[in-house]
Amino acid sequence: MMCLDAAQTASVLPFDRLADALAEVLAKKRRGEVFAPPRLHMPLPGGVLLVMPATDHHLLMVKRITVHPGNPGQGAPAIQGEVTVSDAATGKPLFELHGPTVTARRTAALSLLAARLLAPNPQGPLLVVGAGVQARTHALAFHEGLGVKTCRLFSRTPAKAEALAQSLRQAGLDARAVEARELPGVIAASPLVVTATTATEPVVPDRVRDDAFLAAVGSFSPRAAEIPAGLVRRAQVYVDDLTAAQAEAGDLIRAGADFGRITPLEDVADGAVGRPEAGGGPVLFKSVGHALFDLAAARLAMAML
Repeated sequence: MMCLDAAQTASVLPFDRLADALAEVLAKKRRGEVFAPPRLHMPLPGGVLLVMPATDHHLLMVKRITVHPGNPGQGAPAIQGEVTVSDAATGKPLFELHGPTVTARRTAALSLLAARLLAPNPQGPLLVVGAGVQARTHALAFHEGLGVKTCRLFSRTPAKAEALAQSLRQAGLDARAVEARELPGVIAASPLVVTATTATEPVVPDRVRDDAFLAAVGSFSPRAAEIPAGLVRRAQVYVDDLTAAQAEAGDLIRAGADFGRITPLEDVADGAVGRPEAGGGPVLFKSVGHALFDLAAARLAMAML
């Protein structure tokens, strides 16, 4: 069986084509043509094991990820694992992808798809709050997929934001780290905002532009929120998966959001629901992850290999 490393996995998952693959799987999800059970959580010493299978009845994808937050202090990655892709009819293993790379790229590509479908001003400038892997992949995805040229970065660790800005400049972006005192002005100038942090409390002020699109991808616990409650309440809210969001989207849960008024992205991708209402306030896309997005990556990789 062919096993792709991180660089090889990234090469078969270009952001533009991955966003298209995600749109296709979301439409299939709405029509009941793909299937993924709830992910399995198993506690481990100092971490957790996550196992996520999914199928389109042609391919079988199983993602196995371990999360050990204390690993970086010991010189090891916090997230490790793989995505194994097999023939659904026979179970024959076909290939294996680098799990953390799949997670990073499909998450950013999903935000890219959401921005394509929902953002009033998708050209930017872009503000990214965070300086980790998701911050980097989102900036690159919006640059490659939307043509965003200007990116501002804010992090609680300024040195990390500056290092990421330097890396993004080498990739062709006009990228600059900003300080906390600059954040209100940068928010006012940014129609695209991505929050990609491990913070448990809001990391952006409530006063974003009325025509702003926000992708909140960092928190995935009912007790954590990157977006302030007031902003959630005045925004037009979309989610990657309604069931998962009701269990894990702390940004929405803590704000007391009415999930009956929240739209799953699959409804927009499939054409059942139109674009957000013009003048209806900011657009918030909340993502907590789903195995079907890894299946979309597996389907694209199969086509690229």
